[in-house]
Amino acid sequence: MAQSEVAQLRQRITEEYEAMKRGLTGFACGSTKHAFIDARMKRVDSYYDQLTQYIGPNEATQVVYELYIDVIG
Repeated sequence: MAQSEVAQLRQRITEEYEAMKRGLTGFACGSTKHAFIDARMKRVDSYYDQLTQYIGPNEATQVVYELYIDVIG
């Protein structure tokens, strides 16, 4: 069961990073863009906290980092 939870969290983190990437290249600017990115990062932080319960902090950090690199590049 924990494995499916981890997969769901990985998917959610990927989706937040994809939204961030679109937000970085979109037409919004200034504080609007910053607020959008900040909201997405807070969600990733929340998902990270949940991941640590399943796989521990070291592996969770690695997962979040790898997903960031894969999506944002």
